[in-house]
Amino acid sequence: MINKVSQQPIEFNGTSIKNQQSLSGTNLGKQFGSFLNHAIQEMNLEEQKVSQLNSQFIQGGNVDPHELLIASQKASLNLELTIEVRNKVVEAYQEIMRMQI
Repeated sequence: MINKVSQQPIEFNGTSIKNQQSLSGTNLGKQFGSFLNHAIQEMNLEEQKVSQLNSQFIQGGNVDPHELLIASQKASLNLELTIEVRNKVVEAYQEIMRMQI
C-alpha cells in the first residue's frame, strides 16, 4: 500500500519552511551551510560504517552480507546525492554570474 504524503511543513533546526520567509538572507545562508555541513558529516559516517563492516567481513567476523550490501548502497547513494547537490550549487552560481545588472 502507498503511504500518503505528509501535509506537515518541513522543519530544519526547529524552523519550519513557513517561518523561513521572515529570516534574512544571511540567516538562511548560515542555515543552508549548516545543513550541508550536517549532510556531509552524515555521509562520512556512512562511509566509515561501510569500511568497518567490510573489514569485519574480510576478517571473517560475524557480519551479515545483506547488511554490508545495504550499507554499501546507502553510502553510494549518499555520495551520488552529494555530487548532484554540488553540481546544482555550482550551476546556480554560474547562472548568477552570467546575469547582467
